[in-house]
Amino acid sequence: MTLFTTIQQFVPQQKLSKIAGRLAASRHPVVKRAFIRSFAKAYGVSLDEYERQSFNAYESFNDFFTRELKDEARAIDPTANGIVSPADGIISQLGQIDDSKLLQAKGRHYDIGQLLADSSDGHYFADGSFATIYLAPSNYHRVHMPFAGTLTKTRYVPGTLFSVNNTTAANVPDLFARNERLVCLFDTQYGKAAVVMVGAMIVAGIQSVATGKIVRTDDIQEDEHNMKLEKGDELGRFYLGSTAIVILPKEAKADWLNGLHANSVVQMGQLLGVAKV
Repeated sequence: MTLFTTIQQFVPQQKLSKIAGRLAASRHPVVKRAFIRSFAKAYGVSLDEYERQSFNAYESFNDFFTRELKDEARAIDPTANGIVSPADGIISQLGQIDDSKLLQAKGRHYDIGQLLADSSDGHYFADGSFATIYLAPSNYHRVHMPFAGTLTKTRYVPGTLFSVNNTTAANVPDLFARNERLVCLFDTQYGKAAVVMVGAMIVAGIQSVATGKIVRTDDIQEDEHNMKLEKGDELGRFYLGSTAIVILPKEAKADWLNGLHANSVVQMGQLLGVAKV
């Protein structure tokens, strides 16, 4: 394990994220200006693709971090039965679920039932398909629908808040099944499908269109929904970086594009593969 990942085990992850969340939500002009401009400079953020093109137009750092794109900034691929990227970012891993195991990093796998915090859901997705997208701090941080479907359930799962970059993924066992996350379950033409929004170090919160911003608790929060969403519709957003994992059942027979692999850069709406139902 690297020094970076070892240090993360000893820092007060929840307390640090809570403090960061308060500062990120501040509307004090000096605080928000300092955070926004320092962050933009550090990560080379340009507002060219975004609706509001002045740093002064944002009410807080959170408002800036979840900034909305221009309407024409992303096209949703129209391929029939196409599965599109839910977010801008980098593919961490994608492929088939081997029985109940997803690939986290080279030599590391984790259990789908643990990720979803439900053994019956895990059994359902055995031998299905997955795509894991890592959102870097500079990325657009709203998560969109990779397919059309009806949101039937959300499940907030409390957990740790390790960083989710490649270094941590390679060194922390069961990373995505240990971190705080929001599991979104859908009825689709392929059967049941899921998108998992995984929290990370200093993430000030996770929000979905059905739940609003999640209030952190020590217990699992599960809610029923009946919300129809089209491919490309906004599903939720992160208040600071993280990961989105798309889960499809075996029946979808998802065929990921040959040119995509770990570390491929993708944008929201870009075609990742096709379901061959």
